[in-house]
Amino acid sequence: MQPFATVTGVAAPLPRANVDTDQIMPKQFLKGIDRSGLADGFLFDVRFLAPGAPRSDFVLNRAPWNEARFLVVGPNFGCGSSREHAVWGMAQLGIRAVIGTNFGGIFYDNCLRNGVPAILLPAGDVAALMTRAGDPAQCVLTIDLPAQTIVSQATGERVDFPFDPNHKDMLVRGLSAVDATLAHSRTIRSFEQGYYRANPWLAS
Repeated sequence: MQPFATVTGVAAPLPRANVDTDQIMPKQFLKGIDRSGLADGFLFDVRFLAPGAPRSDFVLNRAPWNEARFLVVGPNFGCGSSREHAVWGMAQLGIRAVIGTNFGGIFYDNCLRNGVPAILLPAGDVAALMTRAGDPAQCVLTIDLPAQTIVSQATGERVDFPFDPNHKDMLVRGLSAVDATLAHSRTIRSFEQGYYRANPWLAS
């Protein structure tokens, strides 16, 4: 998994509320099992008029937001079905983090498990970042996950955000849930051996 420490890039505003995973990754892109081509599927119905014909009025199809690394999103982004393809496609498109007031629960967990921090902020902070993201002169942000800050490159203004320390450690080190578990393999093995000694009938 790609580590996330300090990343600077363009933020794109997506203010619409209740964007569900069916919209983020439509069903026609769920046929394969190798994850290929999912960047094209991300928000397909609002990004394209037809395959290969981008909508010129959609923010991710216009400079500088066509190089977006962050999304500042409306409330309840990622609600709906447990569609991990939604996060895979978002990451394939180059999105490194999403910022909002709240997210669909499974989507939030899928973000963490795939190296894409989903950052929770109060509505006022999200509104301010949404405004900056919509301004080409102010849309470049730096997200420093170890310091838990978002800094505007244009103004130097800083927003602090909360983040679970265990999830932060995994993201900064680029560890999957399996990697994080295996880091404790010696302790797990020692517990297992002691447990079987105390309960030998379970070992057979």
